[in-house]
Amino acid sequence: MCPKSKGGTELNGKIIAIANQKGGVGKTTTCANLGIGLAMENKKVLLVDADPQGSLSISLGHSQPDSIDTTLATVMGKVITDTAIEPKEGILHHYEGVDLLPANIELSGMEISLVNAMSRETILKQYLDTIKNQYDYILLDCMPSLGMLTVNALAAADGVIIPVQAQYLPAKGLEQLLHTIGKVRKQINPKLKIDGILLTMVDNRTNFAKEISALVRETYGGSIKVFATNISHSVRAAEISAEGKSIFAHDPKGKVAEEYKNLTKEVLKIEKLRQKHKAGISR
Repeated sequence: MCPKSKGGTELNGKIIAIANQKGGVGKTTTCANLGIGLAMENKKVLLVDADPQGSLSISLGHSQPDSIDTTLATVMGKVITDTAIEPKEGILHHYEGVDLLPANIELSGMEISLVNAMSRETILKQYLDTIKNQYDYILLDCMPSLGMLTVNALAAADGVIIPVQAQYLPAKGLEQLLHTIGKVRKQINPKLKIDGILLTMVDNRTNFAKEISALVRETYGGSIKVFATNISHSVRAAEISAEGKSIFAHDPKGKVAEEYKNLTKEVLKIEKLRQKHKAGISR
């Protein structure tokens, strides 16, 4: 069945983990703006906050995530205890057209619970399998670590987008992340692909950012896609996390909104090529 966004047809949600164990690289900003960018292209999108700090939940307008009753920790806990989950349980709607499964500090307890759970690497996947036919895209905002929650996200994902800050040499951290992705692919999730490295916080006025950008493309470009779109460093983009809305609502004509629009197009193109490839194989 061909996935359609409207009219009650079952969808075939593509799950993308936005991951980097280094903090402050623009994961949450990318997750929110790419998700809303996809919704603006008429896609049905679920954003999952997989970080106990609740940054994604805060950036989408829930300034006190610790007071939210039902979160990702709730539904994962129900998977572990084999308790029924209500349809759409815990899922909140954001006025810019995306759904959100929020997170709060309770999720840090889940990291500990997972250690003793059966099939501990696939608890998140088991949950997402029950709802992915309701969405075109599910984006997972991973926490800045390579712990059990990030492994769960990678085990559930079809693709990974790796935001990399263009202000320092990312080589070491990237190697660790690529090693973890390789391990997850080998042992748990053979379909996992790296959709691309996304350069963020690029200050186009400095040569240094251009050098880092060139270096990342040179080092990884042969084996991993580096998105053609760079996300610029911008004060306006930094302001939005306090406002509960995307860059498209905050500064629609600005440079960063344009960049996230272009990134959205690149991400849609990846899926188009994947479907084309699939159709070619099944002929």
